[in-house]
Amino acid sequence: MRLPKPTKETRFFDKYFEHGLRWYLAKYEGAANGAPVGEIAPTYFASLSARERIALTLPKAKIVCCFRNPVERVISLYRLKRAYGMIPWSFEEALDKDPELVDTSMYATHLKSWLETVGPERVLVTLYDDLRVDPQSYVDKVADFIGLRRFTLLPSQSRPINDSAPLTEPRSYFRTRSALALAEKLKARRLDGVVALFRNSPLMKLLLSGGPAFREISRDVVARLYEQFRPEVEELEILLDRDLSGWKSANAVAESVHTAV
Repeated sequence: MRLPKPTKETRFFDKYFEHGLRWYLAKYEGAANGAPVGEIAPTYFASLSARERIALTLPKAKIVCCFRNPVERVISLYRLKRAYGMIPWSFEEALDKDPELVDTSMYATHLKSWLETVGPERVLVTLYDDLRVDPQSYVDKVADFIGLRRFTLLPSQSRPINDSAPLTEPRSYFRTRSALALAEKLKARRLDGVVALFRNSPLMKLLLSGGPAFREISRDVVARLYEQFRPEVEELEILLDRDLSGWKSANAVAESVHTAV
C-alpha cells in the first residue's frame, strides 16, 4: 500500500481541498497503476467537511479508525500541539480554549456520522489496546479489511512507540509557531520535501526539544475528563458490543495495567 510522500498526512479533505484533486494525486506520484493508496489522517475523523468530501470524491474508499483511551488521547494531543507551537496555553486553559482537544475524542458521536455517511461496510473500528497487546493480529485484521495480502511484522516493527512522551514545552513558542506557519505554507505549495528535510535536521531539535518538561496534570482534572467522556464510552460499548471499562476512570486504567503486568 502506498502512502503519500514525503508527508503521510496530506490534510487535503479538511484543509487543502480547494487546491483540487490534481494537487492531492501528486502526493502519490510513482504509485503503480491499480495499487492501493491511502493516508494517515487523524484530523478527518471529527471533520464534517472531510467526511462529506470523502464520501462524494472517493465513494469506494475504506475508513479505518483506531481509538484509544480518550483521556490519554486528549493529553497526548495537547502535548503535541503545545510542543509544535500550535497553542500557548496550559493544559487546563487549553481544555477551555481549544475545542478540538475534546471533540476529536468523542468517538461514538463521530463514528455514527461516518457510518451514516459512507456506510458501515466501509468502516473498520479498531482499538489501540488491541494493537498494543497483539500487533500481528491487529495488522492482519486491517490488511484483510483493505484488501492487502497479509505480512509478518518484524520484531523492530512490533515495539511500542509513544511520539508524545519525549516532547517538551517549546524553547520559544513564537519561534516554533513561526516555523510551523512556514511549514504549512510550503506544504500548500507542494514543497513537502523541503519540510521533510527540515524535520530531519538538527534545527528541528532546537524547536521541539530542550524546553521545560510538561507539568503533571491535576488528578482532579483527569477525573473530570473521565466523567465527561463516560457517556461517549458507554455509547461506544454498545456500538462495538465490547467492554470498555478501562476507559471509564483513572482507577480502572491503573487496575487494568496492574492486571496485565
